[in-house]
Amino acid sequence: MNRRVVITGIGIYSCLGKNIEEVASSLYQGKSGIGIDPDRTKYGYRSPLTGIVERPDLQGMIDRRMRQSLPEEGEFALMATREALANAGIDEHFRAVEEIGIFYGNDTSAQAVIEAHEIMCKKKDSTLIGSGGAFKSLTSTVSMNLSTVFKLRGINISIAAACASGSHAVGLGYVFVRNGLQDVVLCGGAQEVNFYSMAGFDGLSAFSMRTGEPAKASRPFDANRDGLVPSGGAASLILEDETHALKRGATIYGEVTGYGFSSNGSQISQACDKGSFIAMERALSDARLTASDIDYINAHATSTPQGDRSEAMALDRLFGDAHTPISSTKSMTGHECWMAGASEIVYSLLMMKHHFIAPNINFETPDEAAVRLNIIAKTQEQPIHAFLSNSFGFGGTNSSVIIQKYKY
Repeated sequence: MNRRVVITGIGIYSCLGKNIEEVASSLYQGKSGIGIDPDRTKYGYRSPLTGIVERPDLQGMIDRRMRQSLPEEGEFALMATREALANAGIDEHFRAVEEIGIFYGNDTSAQAVIEAHEIMCKKKDSTLIGSGGAFKSLTSTVSMNLSTVFKLRGINISIAAACASGSHAVGLGYVFVRNGLQDVVLCGGAQEVNFYSMAGFDGLSAFSMRTGEPAKASRPFDANRDGLVPSGGAASLILEDETHALKRGATIYGEVTGYGFSSNGSQISQACDKGSFIAMERALSDARLTASDIDYINAHATSTPQGDRSEAMALDRLFGDAHTPISSTKSMTGHECWMAGASEIVYSLLMMKHHFIAPNINFETPDEAAVRLNIIAKTQEQPIHAFLSNSFGFGGTNSSVIIQKYKY
């Protein structure tokens, strides 16, 4: 059917703020949300650095039974989704009469699994885990809970694609709406930040050890980067058929016009410039745009030596001559993992709305692979008519999404 797919609602709950107004301000200021988690030090982490995300108080929002089934990342997703739905003008009556689907990215729920294991070790009684513990532990916990809380009756699928989960969720939502399979879809990504969730990656020496300067620890594309900083929260977007949105008078934030994907088919933990290039090229082709049509790229760049270099090579090959402005908001947020693909689309939509490009903070000495790239190190005022957002994950999964300013 090839219908036009517009974004009518956005919501965010992250280390940069608890709503879109707070986050837009942090992005403009180049404000870091990274700090030290003392619990990680006690637990035995090499690096206690993380994005600092406060858990919300859900008492009075949902009943006790529902709260018992929500893991930490589900709480973040609930807050982001409440904002996105309100933002889109979608209330309880709308949800009762309209079918809304959900694609939500989430790839772990570590805390519930570990806490259940601890109960079994100490008490030797599985009945003490409780039904809430079972629902919290599933990879599908976020989409499962959101569809129940908000009474969504359309497609209901969790996307587990490592650090590209949130981006693929938006891409698949776009495909479903474009092809007439759904009129409205909730898409997003969520990531837990508790100290249980990232110990394995800490053990791989993947994290920055710049503990004396938390705000300077995440340094995408900088030659002196020494690893990523884990982070989390949740981001939600409402994707809608254009005709459906216009009929009900919805505000339109942007139009999804391109989705590109690929798999590296190589090492499980190594990035690949060829795979990144294919995803971006495919997104451009889907949107019927050229490299020079893109006003801004929100890079995946996580501040790891090999990953940033690989993406820089692909970006240079495709966008180097166009001198396209590029920044990685992970310089401020750290790596939001399973939510990153969705949150970075929200961040870029806020830049599009307020006519600025958020800075790639801590960019002081360019990596040799990034020398030709137009990395934006300080906030830059400029209109954005089309942007591309990259997300790449372990296992070689790659996703690129293009959003354009909506034109009737």
